Parts: sequence; structure tokens; C-alpha cells
Amino acid sequence: MADWVQVGRYQKNGMADPRRQPRRGRWWAAALLAGVFLPQAVPAQPSAAPQVSVGALEPIQAVVAAREAVNHRQWSVLPGLVAQAQGDPLSMYAEYWLLRYRLQQSAPGQLVPVADLDRFLKTYAGTYLADKLRGDWILAAERSGDFAGIRRLGPVTTGNEQIECARLLARHMGGQRASAHEALEVFAPGTPCWTLYDQLVADGVLGWDQLVPKLRDALEVNRTRDARKYAAYIFEPGDLKDYDQLMRDPMKWLVRQPRPARTRAAQELAAIALARLARKDRDVGDSYLRREWSRSLPKEREQWVRSQFALVAALNLDDRAHRWYSEAGKVPLTEYNHAWRVRSALRQSPIDWKWVMQSIEEMPAAQQAEPVWVYWHSRGLAATGHAERAARGYAAIADEYNFYGQLALEELGRPITVPPAPPPLTEQDIAQASAVPGLQRAISLFRLGWRPEAVPEWNFALRGMNDRQLRAAAEVAREAGIYDRVVNTSERTENEIDFSQRYIAPFEGRVAAQARQIQLDPAWVYGLIRQESRFITDARSVVGASGLMQLMPATARWVARKIGMADFDPSRVNEFDTNTALGTNYLNIVLQDLNGSQVLASAGYNAGPRRPHRWRGQLGHPVEGAIFAETIPFTETRLYVKNVMSNATYYAALFSGQPQSLKRRLGRIVPQGSEATRVP
Repeated sequence: MADWVQVGRYQKNGMADPRRQPRRGRWWAAALLAGVFLPQAVPAQPSAAPQVSVGALEPIQAVVAAREAVNHRQWSVLPGLVAQAQGDPLSMYAEYWLLRYRLQQSAPGQLVPVADLDRFLKTYAGTYLADKLRGDWILAAERSGDFAGIRRLGPVTTGNEQIECARLLARHMGGQRASAHEALEVFAPGTPCWTLYDQLVADGVLGWDQLVPKLRDALEVNRTRDARKYAAYIFEPGDLKDYDQLMRDPMKWLVRQPRPARTRAAQELAAIALARLARKDRDVGDSYLRREWSRSLPKEREQWVRSQFALVAALNLDDRAHRWYSEAGKVPLTEYNHAWRVRSALRQSPIDWKWVMQSIEEMPAAQQAEPVWVYWHSRGLAATGHAERAARGYAAIADEYNFYGQLALEELGRPITVPPAPPPLTEQDIAQASAVPGLQRAISLFRLGWRPEAVPEWNFALRGMNDRQLRAAAEVAREAGIYDRVVNTSERTENEIDFSQRYIAPFEGRVAAQARQIQLDPAWVYGLIRQESRFITDARSVVGASGLMQLMPATARWVARKIGMADFDPSRVNEFDTNTALGTNYLNIVLQDLNGSQVLASAGYNAGPRRPHRWRGQLGHPVEGAIFAETIPFTETRLYVKNVMSNATYYAALFSGQPQSLKRRLGRIVPQGSEATRVP
């Protein structure tokens, strides 16, 4: 689970079980007495929001009121609240919100007075908010064309691609000409770095050779807006008009084109149109390509088209993907497409292990080194009689505490066990961690329920900590009942591995008790909750799923009726007992519907219970559970299933004290029709 405020599809709000909270201090009581409650989102009609009071307030009350003013866009009251907030450890947040607003509202050439910004950076030097304000300042300076100011500000620790684009543009405009390689490295999908690209295209740094691959990559994952921008850089106006037409109806455009395509632009446009046919009707598209265009395009472009047919087929679990990948030859692929080339081969019977190994060996070096591909390459070596080389491959990842590290252990004949506990922490270790100002601020923010501010504040404070300090910080989070920070902080250690933190099992066995009431494996339930919510009791997803087990409202109502929960009320879905009772029962229903397979049921819990039926129905033969998990076509669900099953294996080892087998837990997935009781 990534360490962001939004994790996968989940937006985490609030903190851990309120019944397990430590005693709150004076500042929390003051906030409650102020009667100020914070909205979860900015309302659609901010003018309709109640006016935030700026009467005499305690400092913490002023901080709380300042955030409410920001959420309601009542900017005029912020300066007064900033003044009243002085003296509270969180007053810097009120100051930051005011300066950020001024930066965002400043017109080109009219930035907030530099003295105010510099004062904040000096006063709060080394803090998360100082670093964040520096990034905000860089983006505002880019809008105003103040490239010298950007260069003066220097790097940002918590920067993103947008900030790095602005810094590269500032260097370029200052005479340090940016290279095409730098521009391609800094740009990431979905980030607004187009100002940088506009300049570098105008200056001749980026041209056809650099931008056509970017156009193809965007089209491959159907980012059509980005693709249109690349096309505007690449094609002349007449060709750009053709591009727009073929994107609307590729076949209609293709049948009017002369063959063979003669110009470089015409060839590229034809290749794009043919590739888009894979998204319409693969049978018709493949037939048309073979009949009309197979000798009318340069080999590289035709092979790229084949790679696009292969990818779309692989994502639809169409066995023809393997054939199309073979026809694509050694055409350059994206990392995403490289991965699906291997996955499509794993679904074949028998598996062509030489092809699997060759496909992995053609990946970029960094991708080859990922545990998933080290494992499957080693499996190929073992299957083709290279046992010693396979063992070296397994050994290279066997000490990694993840899905493929566990499988590698088993291939080496070693059981999956809990690692020895590291040396115990001392009271001094805990006291030193408790005294870290950034962690103190983060805990205060968590207690206010301000998770979007608390998570980055906490993570920033962890920078530079050694393993022992990280473990101590995790214990501070445990004492505060902030269980997701216990897990995520402990996972950063490299040598001191503490499973009591990484695989924390809070709530004194109450989750296990709920599971055992319906004969459900407690280790699997804990593994799923760890992945779903990291034990945040009031976690809420962007689509409305709630609580420890992330239940959708309709699902909660359906399960409540199914199990006869007479006192069910939607307002109670975040309550521990209600959420775990409904969640474990729903998980059990899904499990029974999928013939007791934890792999299929985990996939069904994440992606909806009908999808595993369909994915299993598309198998032509039985497959290992690991292969089924690796070839799930939804990226989120694929990662989710692997993490849940890995988590469950470790929890089973912790709970039982006995060695475990992930391979046995994964089992084999057998093709079967979709007849079953319908589950919502």
C-alpha cells in the first residue's frame, strides 16, 4: 500500500479506532468547545457556507477556524485568524494557507512580497510546510515568468514532476540548455508540464524522434488528451486534421487512404489508425490489417501495430495475444506492454518458458530487476534445466518480504516464517522519537482528523532516520492509535524487521473473533483489512466505501438483510462491530460463491464478485494461483490480490507460530462456468 493520502482507490480520512485513542490534551478540548467542525470537502456553493467567526479565539481554535475558512473559501478572514493562531504549534498551518492563497491568486509579475515568503522559509526552516511553500512558490514564479526566482529557490524535497518541470524550464531559460533526455525523464503522465514542452519544441530540443514514442505511449493507455498535444507538436496542420478524423473513426479514415503510405507522417497516421482498430473489433481489425496493409507499412510500424493488438488482447484475456506478440517481434515496447507480453505467455498451455525468459531479458534492466520478473525468469531457468542459475535468482529476492519473496523462499525449499524480533527498543528510544517536532505536529493533526495534512507531515519527519529510529517512531504511532503509520513507518526499515509492527493486529482479537464465528480464516481477514484500510476505522474511499473493511453502502444494506441484522443503520457502518460483522459476512458469501478460493474471493472483494467468474471462465486450462493472480487484467486488483495473500500468509505465521506456504494458500484455479448465486 503506497504512503499517500490517496492510496489506490481509497481516500483515508480520520484515524484509528476512537475507543482506543489516548487521552487528548487541552488544545483538543478547546477545539471542541469552540464548536468548529471541519467539512470533508469544499462545498459546491461556498457562498452558502456559514461565515467563519473571527471573534476572540484560543490559538488552536483559530487554527481550526482558519482551515474551515480555507475549505469555505472565505479568504478575507484568514489574516485575522493567522494573528490569533500565534503561539500554537500548528499556527504555521494558518500562515501557510494564507501565503499559499496569495501565491495562487497573484497575477503575473505580482507575486506575494518576497519578504513574507522568505520570513516563513527562515522561521520554519527544515519543516514540511517550508518545503511545501517553496514548491508552491516555484509554480507561482513559473506562471509569472520569474525564472531567476525559481533558480534562487533551489530544489524541493517533497517536489513533484510539475515542480521539476518548472525547475528544468528555469535552467533552460537561464542559459543552461536542457537536453531531450532530461525533458523526457522529468515529464510524467498526467502532469501539466506542457509549458516546458512548448519551449523545448520551439527551441528544437524536442522533435519527431522524441515525441512520436511519447504519442504512441499515450495512445497505448488511451490517454487521448495527452496524445492530442503530442500530435500537435509532431504533425503539420493538414496531417493534424487527419489525426483528428482517424481518432473519431479509424476505419472510415483508413479506407480512403492511398497504399502504400509514402510520407513519414502518412505512415505514422496509418499505423495509429490501424492500432486503434484493436479497440473496436480485433477480428475485423486483424483481418483488415493482414489483407490491406501488411505490405504497405514499414516493418517497424507494422510490428508496433501488432504489439497494440497484442496488448488489447492480453488485457481482455484473449489467447491470441501471445500470437500477436510473436508477430510484433523485437519492436520497442513500453514497460507496461513488456509486462503483458510475459503475462500472456504465462497463460499458455504448455508454457513456453524460453519465450518467457526471452521476453523478460528484453525488458529494461530496472524492470528486469523487479522481484516479479526475477521470480518468473528463475522459474523459466528451472523449467529449462538450469537449476543452479534459478536458485541464484530465487536467492536474490528471497529476503524480500513480499509476494514474490515468499514464493522464491518456497522454490528454495524454505518455509515462510516470522523473522527473529530485532533488539528491543529502550524508553530513551521512544522518548527521543516522541520529542521529534514533526511527529508531534503530525499526531496533533491526526487527532484533529486532518489526515491530508497529517500524513505528509509524518512522512517528512521520518527523513534520515535509521532503522532503530523508525521503529521507535512506529511505536509512537502505536501508542497514539494511528495504526496505518505503525505499518508504513516500520516498512521503511531495511535491517531491523519488526513484524509486530509491520503486521500489527490491533483490536485485541475482536476481528479474529468475528471471523471465527462464521468459520472464516482470521489471518486472511487481517490480511485483507491491512490492504483495504491499514486499520483506519473511519477510512472512506473516493467512491464511498467505508470503514475497516471498506463496505459500499448498497453492499452493507444487502448483507445486513442477508444476515438478519435488525438494528442496521447506514450511519453505523463505520462502527467497529457493525463494519466487521458486515464485512466478514460479505467476504464469506463471496468466498462460498467462488468455491472457497481465497485468490478468487480476494479479487471479487476488490473488483466485484462477478469479475472473477468471468476471468476464471476465460481460462482454457487449470493454472497456478500465482499465475492467475499475476494475469488479473486490472492493475489495482492484481496488486491487491497479491498483497492480501502475502499478508494473510504472514499473519498465519504470526498467529500460529508455525511455518506457512503461500503456494498452498494460492492453490490452483480451475476453469468453470459462471453459474452461482448472484452477489452484488
